[in-house]
Amino acid sequence: MKRAEPFHVLWLQAGSCGGCTMSALESGAAGWFEELAAFGVELLWHPSVSEASGQEALAILSSVESGALRLDALVVEGSVLCGPDGTGLFNKLSGSGRSLLDWIASLAPLANYCVAVGSCAAFGGVPAGAPDPTDARGLQYKAREMGGALGRDYRSRAGLPVVNIAGCAPHPGWIMETLEALSLGLLGREDLDSFGRPKLFADHLAHHGCSRNEFYEFKASAEHVFERGCLMEHLGCKATQAVGDCNQRSWNGSGSCTRAGSTCIACTSPGFEAAVGFMRTPKIAGIPVGLPLDMPKAWFVALAALSKSATPQRVSENARSDRIERAPEPGADKKT
Repeated sequence: MKRAEPFHVLWLQAGSCGGCTMSALESGAAGWFEELAAFGVELLWHPSVSEASGQEALAILSSVESGALRLDALVVEGSVLCGPDGTGLFNKLSGSGRSLLDWIASLAPLANYCVAVGSCAAFGGVPAGAPDPTDARGLQYKAREMGGALGRDYRSRAGLPVVNIAGCAPHPGWIMETLEALSLGLLGREDLDSFGRPKLFADHLAHHGCSRNEFYEFKASAEHVFERGCLMEHLGCKATQAVGDCNQRSWNGSGSCTRAGSTCIACTSPGFEAAVGFMRTPKIAGIPVGLPLDMPKAWFVALAALSKSATPQRVSENARSDRIERAPEPGADKKT
């Protein structure tokens, strides 16, 4: 289904590494631009991929600001740098004499929807990490606190808070499917979670579909990064606590963090940049501090003890190796 008129998107990059755009470019078998066109989404301007630059680009922004050009969705990538002293002058739009903070504050009220692409734009992200000399913020949050650059009470012309496509970087499918849903009028407040993240990915955990799930079930844990076992108990994996369907839809055709041998760092979560224990699981009395969402500590301890007592020898051997040491054999574990 395609709109009768184009869905106008203006994409701004604030305090950004550009990784969210790099992710978006991988979207769709035919490419991102073909997928945008298929749903009637028109990029009015994007600082990295649009031909317009200099005065041509500023003219587009001025036309949007004056109301001469309709703005369906304002998309912001990167943290909004509000310093020094609330001026935003740490991050100016070249040639305009104005800060990105000023442009965003002016354009956001004109947009039918305001979209934060990436955890930097959503929650402040890496630029907001301590000591944060630039006063980096998300559009409507600073870490878990409501407020951000636009304030807690901001609502777009369609009545929505900022739509937060969190992730560092977000999956290209999350970006494109959110824009598609907005262009078709199919995304409302009920489709966002408590942090404004679209439920199309936020109703899942990164743990779901993980290729290491058998090791997790038996609490057969890796102790070194090259081992095949579960990464949660010792190596800091937060996949059981992080929203996202990362392991249910592959990146670049086949990948995910845990499939690549890295731990999940919960990059879709507010404040992930301040997490303690990267590649190491913080523990108290031997129990991981970060437990699976919605699971009481007592249940986890009891389940872990029971699971470890029932671990097949095959699973134990494979968990501590970088390859399959022992393949499944019907009845084999019953004999040992």
